[in-house]
Amino acid sequence: MLSSTDIRTRFLEFFKERGHTILPSASLVPENDPTTLFTSSGMQPLVPYLLGQPHPGGVRLANSQLSFRAGDIEEVGDNRHTTFFEMLGNWSLGDYFKKEQLPWIYEFLTKDLKLPRERLWVTCFAGDEKFGLPKDTESAEIWKKIGMTEERILFYDAKKNWWSRSGAPDKMPAGEPGGPDSEIFYEFTSVAHDPKFGAKCHPNCDCGRFMEIGNSVFMEYIKNADGTFGKLPKQNVDFGGGLERIAVAVLDTPDIFKIDIFKQCRGTLEELSGKKYGEDAKVTRAIRIVLDHMRAAVFIMAAGVRPSNTEQGYILRRLLRRSMLFINKLKPNPSDGSFLSLGWIAETFINIYKGEYPHLIPKQSEIQKLIIDEENKFLLTLAQGTRELEKMGRNIDAFLLFTTYGFPIELTAEIAQERGITVDMDAMKKKMEEHQALSRSGAAQKFAGGLADHAEKTVRLHTAHHLLLRALQIVLGPEVHQRGSNITEERLRIDFAYGQKMTDEQKKEVERIVNEKITEALPVIRSEMPLEEAEKLGAEHEFGQKYPERVSVYSVGPKDATPENPQFDKRFSIEFCGGPHVNNTSELGHFRILKEEAVAQGIRRIKAVLE
Repeated sequence: MLSSTDIRTRFLEFFKERGHTILPSASLVPENDPTTLFTSSGMQPLVPYLLGQPHPGGVRLANSQLSFRAGDIEEVGDNRHTTFFEMLGNWSLGDYFKKEQLPWIYEFLTKDLKLPRERLWVTCFAGDEKFGLPKDTESAEIWKKIGMTEERILFYDAKKNWWSRSGAPDKMPAGEPGGPDSEIFYEFTSVAHDPKFGAKCHPNCDCGRFMEIGNSVFMEYIKNADGTFGKLPKQNVDFGGGLERIAVAVLDTPDIFKIDIFKQCRGTLEELSGKKYGEDAKVTRAIRIVLDHMRAAVFIMAAGVRPSNTEQGYILRRLLRRSMLFINKLKPNPSDGSFLSLGWIAETFINIYKGEYPHLIPKQSEIQKLIIDEENKFLLTLAQGTRELEKMGRNIDAFLLFTTYGFPIELTAEIAQERGITVDMDAMKKKMEEHQALSRSGAAQKFAGGLADHAEKTVRLHTAHHLLLRALQIVLGPEVHQRGSNITEERLRIDFAYGQKMTDEQKKEVERIVNEKITEALPVIRSEMPLEEAEKLGAEHEFGQKYPERVSVYSVGPKDATPENPQFDKRFSIEFCGGPHVNNTSELGHFRILKEEAVAQGIRRIKAVLE
């Protein structure tokens, strides 16, 4: 049976043989994307290139992208939802299109992976009369020619088979690109259709008989100012297929937690509980939650995120604490007072992934220390939350316990049930939704993922961000490196590694340096070069990031630099970056720091504006 590693390797080799440049996974924590906390798909880091910017790797690209979707946290526990996954992807930037893409992906699935043809179903775009968008009969005809029977080709409207950053055609603003897509589903014939989801089963049915394993997006339209649609000058292909879901199809089991990646940890958790996975619903759910959350937490910590009460750090803390809660539910005697640690699970996942993602290895001891620290804090939280809960008597406020004390909702509900008290979970969810701001749960507004905007103000702040990082290194020392960023039209934010609070004098000096470089009117130049050359130049790069053999870098200065002669030896700053940026620092305006604060141990944060 093919392993997950085999599937990943075969996918990348398949497209490499067809002229694709194989890209490393982008960071799990996206750079300069204010709309999302984590990278949630393979295409997310490639948006500038899908919109027309040339990619250093050429017009044919492929990779396996580490991805995380926090919106699925509450769904984890069934047989198919995970927060963390790898997205296998291939892209054509104005090169090949439908007649190449669909036969290729079908060949990969049926010949390389040997999935039974009769188990595969596909869906295509049914068209939209309101906007004059035609039915995608071209894709359907291609599917027929390569062996898909007509009854296994279905058409759906824009809610299911149309892609744009904004959603369906009626949601798209003028200038937005989009297009139809064609999804591939695997049918688990061992799963009987549940009539509560409809009289007839079909690929988009939610009964569990079908699982989507791949989607080819054909970006060929652009929305005009008058609301109509025209054709893009270049047509792009964007394919994404979940590695774990494809592995499930290869294994022919509807349970994603039975694939090889989870096998070792799952077996140990069975031993802890003394029960067999799949035989007890509560035990099975707990095992699934621990497996998913700890795998995600390991990769998030390896990306430089630390547990905290805001944004990425809050999500990490939530994953760890839910894992702590559910692993201790697996003890044969949960009330014996002992506490099971999660460190061994982190070590196991690092060993499983270290071949493909070697950056995990040097992070192991740090990750395990973070887990121990968080476990100690969680024990204090449990003690404090329990005291507060006792004070409430029968008037239990689960929302207050969660938002004020970090007391797990699941534990509150369990204690309430023991007392014969019902906690209104629907009301709890409503309160949580109302609580969204950029506080702990406010980050949920970003969970679904999204794409960085390229508005003029955002682009200006992006360039100022480069100047700020270099100024911080000059003032605080060369060991200062970026650990995260968030840029909107209103302000920029940078997280950086530094062990103490900045003095007022240091902040003023950083401001002075940035404004000096703005006044000097330095050119901002994009260059493409081999990775090795960029590293020799000392180009600043993302923490823990792997880069392709050819990269894009942006340099600032000197004053007489040109694209033909960037004069890297005299530049003010140089960074690995996909852009976009202004052409000259004189376009920025006056730079001012709003706030400098701690966000995690050894990590500081600056918020700044251009006036």
